Amino acid sequence: MDLMDRLQFFDLLDGIAVTAIVLTWLLIGWIIERPGARRPSVSVLMADYRRDWMKQFITRDPRVFDALTLNGLREGTSFFASACLIAIGGGLALIGNTERLLVLAEDLSLDDAPAVIWNAKVLLVLAFLVNALLKFIWSNRLFGYNAVVMASVPNDFSDAAYARAAQAAEINIHAVRNFNRGLRSVYFALAALTWLLGAIPLMVGTALTVITLWRREFASHSRSVLLEKP
Repeated sequence: MDLMDRLQFFDLLDGIAVTAIVLTWLLIGWIIERPGARRPSVSVLMADYRRDWMKQFITRDPRVFDALTLNGLREGTSFFASACLIAIGGGLALIGNTERLLVLAEDLSLDDAPAVIWNAKVLLVLAFLVNALLKFIWSNRLFGYNAVVMASVPNDFSDAAYARAAQAAEINIHAVRNFNRGLRSVYFALAALTWLLGAIPLMVGTALTVITLWRREFASHSRSVLLEKP
């Protein structure tokens, strides 16, 4: 069965819903990472705090707290990467076992449709999960780079120490940016699961995901706290 034969099982509403979730995933990421100066996102606000962290790190003695904090961040990337890997394995197992996929559809009281439809819907979820996995892996690697750069910061308060700390801050920010991208992909993978129920549920799931992300980045209590000036 070629691509055109497979596409005949999907209607225009399916195409609109899939296009919508992909475009909104890209758009919300762009808005969060590049907001206007008048309304910064939590991610942008935290970047400034990370730069301040590295400045304070220079004068802190001993620097055990900083090492523990960085280790906690790196463990978070490892956890999510492992979870994504397990979820991807489960999705591939479903695609590789057509009978089980059809039984699952029957258990959910879904329409009687050929396996190619359910495979495509699971593949959309897997696409988001694979992207999340790659982001978490790269984030973990960047936190490793960050640890090495932090360890190379001199113990004195020279200009060289502050310059090296600034480098560590930017690597840390880049690592967290990839971690956040991975989290957003996980959110949208969960939204993509609603396609199993149909195109309309997929649109609703996409809308709810965007609202949730927007609220947490631009209208949350934590954002209000971060905006407070000491």
